[in-house]
Amino acid sequence: MNILDQNIKFLPGMGPRRTEILNKELGIMTWGQLLEHYPYKYVDRSRIYAIDELQVDMPFVQVKGKILSFEEFSMGPRKKRIVAHFTDGHGVVDLVWFNGTKYVYQQYKVNEEYIVFGKPGVFNGRFQFTHPDIDRASELVLSEMGMQPYYMTTEKMKNSGLQSRGIEKIMKSLLERISLSSGSDVKNGVINETLPPYITGPLHLCSRDEAIRWIHYPKTPDEMQRARVRLKFEELFYVQLNILRYASDQRRKYRGNVFPHVGDIFNTFYHHHLPFQLTGAQKRVMHEIRADMRSGRQMNRLLQGDVGSGKTLVALMSMLIALDNGYQACMMAPTEILAEQHLQTIRDFLGDMPVRVELLTGIVKGKKRTEILRGLMDGSIQIVVGTHALIEDTVQFQRLGIAVIDEQHRFGVAQRAKLWAKSENPPHVLVMTATPIPRTLAMTIYGDLDVSVIDELPPGRKPIQTVHKFDNQQTSLYQGIRQQISQGRQVYIVFPLIKESEKMDLQNLEEGFEVLRAAFPEYRLSKVHGKMKPVEKEAEMARFVSGETQILVATTVIEVGVNVPNASVMVILEAQRFGLSQLHQLRGRVGRGADQSYCILVTNYQLSTETRKRIDIMCETNDGFEIAEADLKLRGPGDLEGTQQSGMAFDLKIADIARDGQIVQLARDEAQKIIDADPTCEKPEYEMLWNRLKQLRKSNINWAAIS
Repeated sequence: MNILDQNIKFLPGMGPRRTEILNKELGIMTWGQLLEHYPYKYVDRSRIYAIDELQVDMPFVQVKGKILSFEEFSMGPRKKRIVAHFTDGHGVVDLVWFNGTKYVYQQYKVNEEYIVFGKPGVFNGRFQFTHPDIDRASELVLSEMGMQPYYMTTEKMKNSGLQSRGIEKIMKSLLERISLSSGSDVKNGVINETLPPYITGPLHLCSRDEAIRWIHYPKTPDEMQRARVRLKFEELFYVQLNILRYASDQRRKYRGNVFPHVGDIFNTFYHHHLPFQLTGAQKRVMHEIRADMRSGRQMNRLLQGDVGSGKTLVALMSMLIALDNGYQACMMAPTEILAEQHLQTIRDFLGDMPVRVELLTGIVKGKKRTEILRGLMDGSIQIVVGTHALIEDTVQFQRLGIAVIDEQHRFGVAQRAKLWAKSENPPHVLVMTATPIPRTLAMTIYGDLDVSVIDELPPGRKPIQTVHKFDNQQTSLYQGIRQQISQGRQVYIVFPLIKESEKMDLQNLEEGFEVLRAAFPEYRLSKVHGKMKPVEKEAEMARFVSGETQILVATTVIEVGVNVPNASVMVILEAQRFGLSQLHQLRGRVGRGADQSYCILVTNYQLSTETRKRIDIMCETNDGFEIAEADLKLRGPGDLEGTQQSGMAFDLKIADIARDGQIVQLARDEAQKIIDADPTCEKPEYEMLWNRLKQLRKSNINWAAIS
């Protein structure tokens, strides 16, 4: 019997109402799930301070003494402030409550001894504790208290008595019950191990039983730290084991198409049509892709590179290798604008080469669509660029050899699987992203993909200069814009468009457009936002691309896929409302030609510490990976654009991918050893690990496969 699968409603102090609230608010139903609701911080409760030792800058402390008297102060209609004067014989401190009069008088009595715990503050020259934790001195054994845990709660939980202290008491009774239990996951009162000694021994990890008890009730900071390391490692180890097991299965299951030749098409392009010398990074990535394609296993490779680093050129050369071996290629982009742009870029690269490249998106209809579908079936179309339209059932290939997917996080797992099904042998897969992904995150989101990085810009590109201006520096801003336009350059001016306040933002954009038109009467302006009809949007973009308009006023619709080498200035208004990765993507719209480009971040003066950090990082570096690392640290993995759609949801209870990079690497190395030793999951010495993995897969963790 699994003791840890028991319902929490049978625990003392729970009952149906609290059980329902814990289930709805935190998804906790069983003893095991409650044990994994870990504290987010601790306070040392082992020491009692004398009142005359108190300092204003102290964190949470506790004092021991008696209430001398109560006093009430009116705070307007039907509101009171209650003050209890409290002494330990060395001084007097006030205990203050702003509500709960009845509760205070019921709970606390004059001349009884209490231990008061809280953060000391000062009011009218006297120390006070506002809404402190109070226990009868007779009920607390200080030597046992050690570090007091603090648990995350919600308003509904607090209203039902499930504040941090309430959870702590329930947790204590749960651990006491486990100490008296036996079953399949608890033996003689000890929580069973989930990692074998050949992992825990060399890594000096404490047992799971110790880790669970210490994480909730550590007596010392060392116990708390050891528990955290053990639980973080375990969590990340099973995530990595699952990913690597899946990748290993895929490799064994699917033999990839073998592309042994680099033939005429590739060589003609390389020697006569290459627009510039490849960078060292592009050459390195091509070697990696080439090795995959002739290995006999299906390529699953993630190609990361900043905006403008030359990913499309690498993708095209990879597709040409497929063509040389008698196969077709497809490239899937998330939007029609981006698909059209890729088509144009590929056609420009190929020039007069006899390679048939076509576009298939939702707007390709009628006779043209029929013609393209026929061309894919009979093999006369060698490369097709498209959107989601490529995965429709009517689209069939004669012989699909490679699929390139741009901005992969915008496509779901099921959508990509449909593309694989269009070929007898799954095609090689090259996934591209211009959103740099920190290494630790890539190991977890795209853990089954081999990663290639283009970390050099093509020759002749100058780093973009980023400056921060406040919104009252309009004169110098406009002066700079005029200067650039007078030199024949073009300018983007971006307004925020955040979903919650779309109406207000669109109004700001419309008003802002009129203000800018009045400010620059000598220039022509275009306007683009997501609420416009596609035809209007295309027309406005086309005017800007052709140079007919000098200033493009837009929302973040231009974040992905607009390539205007002549545009050298990106002005981002209200930059404080954008995330780091979004600011970096927008900045990537300029700096595509040989001229010096500029990005100007305009904000108001009232900036939070975090926003100031974001702006400073943008001004200090153009390195997308540095920015992505900083973004991950500032915002956490769950917020990063696209991670939620990637196929690996973050159900981590204690590990933090942003801050636990070393443990992620350690967990991956250990998981890789297991996969290497037992690729088919059959050896008896690894049975504990495979059984645990099965258990976790059945639980509520989202272990969806990635590619």
